[in-house]
Amino acid sequence: MSNIPYKSVSYVIDPPPRAELHVKGSEQLFPVNRVFCIGRNYAAHAVEMGHDPDREPPFFFCKNLDNITSDGIFPYPAETNSVDYEIELIVALGKGGTKISEVDALSYVWGYGVGLDMTRRDLQAEAKKLGRPWEVAKSFDKSAPCSSVVSASIIGHPTSGAITLDVNGHRHQEGDLNQMIWKVPEIIAVLSRYLELQPGDIIMTGTPAGVGKIVKGDLMEGNIDGIGSLSVRVT
Repeated sequence: MSNIPYKSVSYVIDPPPRAELHVKGSEQLFPVNRVFCIGRNYAAHAVEMGHDPDREPPFFFCKNLDNITSDGIFPYPAETNSVDYEIELIVALGKGGTKISEVDALSYVWGYGVGLDMTRRDLQAEAKKLGRPWEVAKSFDKSAPCSSVVSASIIGHPTSGAITLDVNGHRHQEGDLNQMIWKVPEIIAVLSRYLELQPGDIIMTGTPAGVGKIVKGDLMEGNIDGIGSLSVRVT
């Protein structure tokens, strides 16, 4: 990384805009650094995807910064005929570190939000079958619509609360944060063993059962009690 003062740097091309999320009740913004996702973190969802619901070592994948959106629009992506919604709790980190203990983990959390981990399910299934990475299935353009984030100093650190997703006014996903197999402190502790977490990192913490396909024109409305909501139109 360059030590040249930011204002004196001359780029050969314009740098991309940084990813950021609105802060609920404020004009300030939360700058997003990296996006980590934990897989199969609700037992019922693991079952519906054909996996054992027993607690297994957690695994992670990433989304890209330009996947983050907050404009309420999800453009249906190319090269797929099967796009699924996955409603998730977002954990936004305010400071970083390595080998963080579970006891200390929540002190690293700045706040929480609601997000959608949109997935090209047909491409994911093909990648799984061939033993290949999931990037084209998970890390495609605008695949992570997000709500504003709310500070933990206001809401605390929720360990329970209904998490739901409606599509066109009909309930499709319904669960509770207390159903997460790996809880937020555990997720942070495990992830920080593998890499140095940094301020601005966000973690998508898995989805409850009920995932399904969307088509153009659908309206997805997600909510997590005590945290927030989002409304996203498929275009």
